[in-house]
Amino acid sequence: MKFIVSLVLTATLSFFNAFSPLLAQNMRSDNYEIQMGNINMTAGEKSSANFKLGDTVGQTASGLYQSTGFQVGAGFWYITGIIPFTFTISELEIAFGQLTPNNPQVLTNNLTVSAGGAGGYQVMAFENHPLKSASDNYIYDVLGDDGDIDETIASIWSQDTTYGFGFNITGDDIPDDFTNPSCDPDCYRQFADPTASPPEEPQIIMSSDDVVRQSEATVSYKINISGMQEAGHYQNQVIFIAIPKY
Repeated sequence: MKFIVSLVLTATLSFFNAFSPLLAQNMRSDNYEIQMGNINMTAGEKSSANFKLGDTVGQTASGLYQSTGFQVGAGFWYITGIIPFTFTISELEIAFGQLTPNNPQVLTNNLTVSAGGAGGYQVMAFENHPLKSASDNYIYDVLGDDGDIDETIASIWSQDTTYGFGFNITGDDIPDDFTNPSCDPDCYRQFADPTASPPEEPQIIMSSDDVVRQSEATVSYKINISGMQEAGHYQNQVIFIAIPKY
């Protein structure tokens, strides 16, 4: 019998503004809301045959301020110097190939994030459904050695007689449950499953409240099957949602 398993990974970029009641010059109506608005004499892009100028005239206290231990670029035009938001996945297909019962297999890829927004970022993940074959057989998400793994909490998975599919993550900005001394380095979670009853919500797997440059984490995808597993080509999709916060 052959058990062939592959995962297809996709990335989604979303944008999130963290609202605060302390922002100055909040302007709103039934149709709009402007945060941190600035009323200027003039602003925009101007050009002629000999020059091109982008300006903001009338902004209070704009400019570069620096001292030992800090640097502040005040003014809208300094926003171009912020670290751009980027999210990359090193491999978009995880192909386990042929599996054998009671022989766990682990494959990895890397997630890398840069985020210049003052609120940091977060990366969330979920699967479209458990690993499934064309004949609707499933390799279900792992429950763990002690039956306490789900999509929200990582726990130990080290035994070759514990079956299913799950993931571990190591590196920068990861949740604390993946470094719990009671299970590290064998701390695994399920991916959230929206087809479950009740549906499971995407879960945060990387996050920071600060500006980051090239934060990197390694995701380990683990699968183990029993001798009772139906043969087939099993597949699902794992979706990562990267969200900058400002």
